[in-house]
Amino acid sequence: MRIFSKLSFLIALFALALPAQAKAPKIGFILSTMQEERYQRDKRVFAETAEKMGAKVVFASCNNNEQTQAAEVENLLSQGVDALVIQPVNGETASAFVKAAQSDGVPVIAYDRLIRNAKIDAYITEDSFRVGQLQAEAAVKFTKSRGNYVILMGQAGHSVAEARTSGILSVLKKYPEIKIVVKQYHPGWSPNLAMQTVENALTQNKNNIQAVIANNSGMAHGAIQALEEQKLTGKVFVAGADADLAAIRDIVAGKQQFEVQISINDMAKRAAEVAIAIAAKQEWKADSIVANGKGDVKTVNTPVFAVEKTSVEERIVKTGFHSRDAVFGKTAKR
Repeated sequence: MRIFSKLSFLIALFALALPAQAKAPKIGFILSTMQEERYQRDKRVFAETAEKMGAKVVFASCNNNEQTQAAEVENLLSQGVDALVIQPVNGETASAFVKAAQSDGVPVIAYDRLIRNAKIDAYITEDSFRVGQLQAEAAVKFTKSRGNYVILMGQAGHSVAEARTSGILSVLKKYPEIKIVVKQYHPGWSPNLAMQTVENALTQNKNNIQAVIANNSGMAHGAIQALEEQKLTGKVFVAGADADLAAIRDIVAGKQQFEVQISINDMAKRAAEVAIAIAAKQEWKADSIVANGKGDVKTVNTPVFAVEKTSVEERIVKTGFHSRDAVFGKTAKR
């Protein structure tokens, strides 16, 4: 009995001498919506990156609803996350989520869209202003620097919608023969509302529309549906952004002329890496600084790429963004 007690004591003493195993960080990741096809990719790449680094991801999406997002933030904080990555439904009002997280000692990283008027720890995004510039430059070329334009903006209060639209306007203002006949926000970035906007623009202008520039792929597809009703596809320039599969298929079919591919893989991967670094209080590299009304925010900018019919193979298929079969169909020649 005495030998057993001594052995137990030695085992316990040895265990105490071992270094404590580091706890796997728990990262909360909240997307505004899963409505767009691209967000399946954001979720997957973020989770795969975090898990490879030994972290656990707790995920939520909010159907573009601010109240739902508030509830999900509270839910994830109650689960003891070590960092919170948020794509805000509304960047203006999401400061309340930051305050809630900070009261629990949880750092906050804004994803894709800036959270304003709050002391956030990082911002991971793409060059949204450049997205709009690329779209507008392609539209000007297609319409020969003239005509009536429709701009389909995303939801009001979204930094991405504002920045992409600012990029568009920075180019179009140089061309006096271009007239913007409609520039409208769309709650939830709704493709159906975008379709209605284009239908109304066509009616009001007797089909005299030369270009439609949309803040994302889904709204561009809504515009195409409206144009199809009037047999105007291929005649009216259409641009979107995010390179959703439906948009790339529309380009291949000649229904859409231009799309901007966001490097979602890079953005989601960097977001996971930065969140884990911040949770572990480690250094990480920023590309730039962005002012959000409360201070300067360390920012990671991921690249964007122009996509036209002639570049689908190189930019979309060969990079593995979408498969050849998905883009061209299983009967396409390899």
